[in-house]
Amino acid sequence: MRTRKRYLSLAASLVLLSSVACSGSDGAEETKAPAGPVPEGFENFYAQQLDWGDCEPYADDAMARQVFSGDGLECARLTVPLSYEAPQGKTINVGLLRKQASDPDQRIGSLVLNPGGPGGSGMMTAAQLAGTIANTELGKRFDLVGFDPRGIGASEPVIECRTDAEMDADRADTSSMDGVDDVADAEQDAKEFARSCAERTEHGEEMLANLGTRDVVRDIDVMRSALGDEKLTYLGYSYGTRIGYTYAETFPGNVRALLLDGAIDPEQDMLDSLVGQAEGFGNTFDRFVEWCVSRNDCALGRDSGKAVEAYQGLVRPLLDEPVTLPDGRVLTYDDATTGTVAALYSQQLWPTLNQGLNGLKQDNGAMLMALADTYYERGPDGKYSSTQEGLVAIRCVDDPPVTDQAKIEEAQARYLELAEFLDPGLPPSSARDACAFWPVEHTSEPHLPDVEGIPPALVISSTDDPATPYQAGVNLAEAIGGRLLTFEGAQHTAFLTAGNQCVDEAGTAYLVEGTLPPEGTRCG
Repeated sequence: MRTRKRYLSLAASLVLLSSVACSGSDGAEETKAPAGPVPEGFENFYAQQLDWGDCEPYADDAMARQVFSGDGLECARLTVPLSYEAPQGKTINVGLLRKQASDPDQRIGSLVLNPGGPGGSGMMTAAQLAGTIANTELGKRFDLVGFDPRGIGASEPVIECRTDAEMDADRADTSSMDGVDDVADAEQDAKEFARSCAERTEHGEEMLANLGTRDVVRDIDVMRSALGDEKLTYLGYSYGTRIGYTYAETFPGNVRALLLDGAIDPEQDMLDSLVGQAEGFGNTFDRFVEWCVSRNDCALGRDSGKAVEAYQGLVRPLLDEPVTLPDGRVLTYDDATTGTVAALYSQQLWPTLNQGLNGLKQDNGAMLMALADTYYERGPDGKYSSTQEGLVAIRCVDDPPVTDQAKIEEAQARYLELAEFLDPGLPPSSARDACAFWPVEHTSEPHLPDVEGIPPALVISSTDDPATPYQAGVNLAEAIGGRLLTFEGAQHTAFLTAGNQCVDEAGTAYLVEGTLPPEGTRCG
């Protein structure tokens, strides 16, 4: 049997954050001189004074409290219009976290980052990277600033679709997906998810209609001015690359530097992205197998030609008989495969994946469940972050919905051909996802961005990136006239994340000095 939640959203398959009142305000009360150009009618927003302080009040779970307690971290909220079509109407808040430059005399400005998702917490990522760059040229020359996109994490209000208990129940559901009635049931679940997002999220459909990348880049421009920067220096990972090139398209004159790592192909629609990602995960699983079969303890045996069959032999029984964990939760087929996919994001997690698969042989699903929990951002207390709901909501408003069931079934079949290890042995589903029933219209379309006049961007792409295939980076660099830096490795994103000196030095030189690496540079 196949669980329904796998088809809740095609968007969710793409993977691979002191306040002002959220309604009725005309903007920030405290103002200063804005930095750089200001669109007419938004002067109060661009001139607002950020109230930096302790980050503890911004943490909504134990992990965030721990990460936000790092030395020198400070947080604030930025006030922005709920709708940029109505700047005098309702306002919302965007959470910010900052680590100031350690050499103020040599400070260039702010380095604003986004980790992707969509819906990932930039505040968490900035807090985690602050220590990494503390004694580097980046840490000395830039204030590191991460933000939680509107509707996410410490931003207000937060997207709300399912309770933590409902999320747990959804993951534990083993309802079948192998017949016409099951497709109808899955689509009913998708409709209910879309409806609950509109009903439970503050400002309802108006909030959902203004969650997309179109609006996030407007928030970033307000942020740029409030931070005191005339031009933006930006670091975007994964889906954050889309935010970066969309910002450049919207505000080309306000760009100082764009470093885009783990690129999204700007011309791909949702189905093409899904299939491209399947190829990435399939290739990375093959790399994992090559690594694994050289070990005496490989859970998949020593014959690489039989590894996919061995993997399926371990996880397919979970379709009918999930493994019960000591805490009463159950490891389902979907959680086991999700945990596998989570481990493929970084080669550093391959030993953990092998350990989890060996555990499954002994009916111990704890390690694979822990990997799946990491992917879903579920804390030990059972509390989920807003990332998964944000991912669906943002993708549904960012891209045209897929409603052709024949095309959905064809894409699912292609997905399982390219990522064979994820094939449950059942027919592909034609069920439409939540985006097909979304209560508001989408606000963007796949297209080649027009970024004429911006400084050359640096695009980093990994040869065996499982989530954003290498060719997407090649295509993006060409589309925006940027320079491509190739990282030879099985890693989703590389700058400051892969521990590769070649990549880190090239990225730092670009962000600090504007120096691009030589054409054709490859880092291994």
